[in-house]
Amino acid sequence: MATHIATSMVSTMLRASNGIQVDAAPVKPARMLRLYDIENCPYCRLVRETLTELDLDAEIYPCPKEGERFRPEVVERGGKAQFPYLVDPNTGVEMYESLDIVAYLYETYAQRDLPLKWKAGRLQTLGSMLASGVRMNERMAALPSRQPEYMLELYSFESSPYARVVREQLCNMELPYVLRNCGRTQLREWLLPNLRESLNAEPEPEAGQENRRWLFEREGRVAIPYLYDPNSEQGMFESDAIVDYLEATYAA
Repeated sequence: MATHIATSMVSTMLRASNGIQVDAAPVKPARMLRLYDIENCPYCRLVRETLTELDLDAEIYPCPKEGERFRPEVVERGGKAQFPYLVDPNTGVEMYESLDIVAYLYETYAQRDLPLKWKAGRLQTLGSMLASGVRMNERMAALPSRQPEYMLELYSFESSPYARVVREQLCNMELPYVLRNCGRTQLREWLLPNLRESLNAEPEPEAGQENRRWLFEREGRVAIPYLYDPNSEQGMFESDAIVDYLEATYAA
């Protein structure tokens, strides 16, 4: 796990501030977006960064290499096994191509001009490829698992090095989950949770941050990642504990 976290931190540094800071979309989907995704895919990362930055949740359907649970559905819907693939049940739109999806999310939900960094989309793609290369295809191939009755919920933000290893495990096991984005809006949120507690600087989430507020009200603090499993009614922090739980509970 220590090696996974170390290389995950390098990936985070390579993406700089992407997938952390929130400038929330004023319009939220009435029905949740669906993203067919491979965790370490550089193109998928760009879409997940945008979801974090716009504070949009989504159902994630992992499609690792040799996966048999959701990849056939993408082929049936779109005609080819290419990722990411977005399904928006609110508008009926279904689409491939990461930069097209990013532009769609800004136009439909942010309702503002595409930021300059996304207009330079090829540079973002190159940076994401470097971040993926550091992980050396970690956990991209499928492993057998038992699918839960109800979707797991992961409280995360895209660039968290600790959340990344949990998302890799979920992808590896083809476990669908609801991605509850918890990007940052306050300076104090950039402090590590233990440091915030020692300084008595635990920030109460802003009213508009529904996911951080739910977590704060449930657990009395906000730390990422946090997994909630409605099948067992268990919630837990700490990436290594979450990975152990997923393997013990859902590995076939």
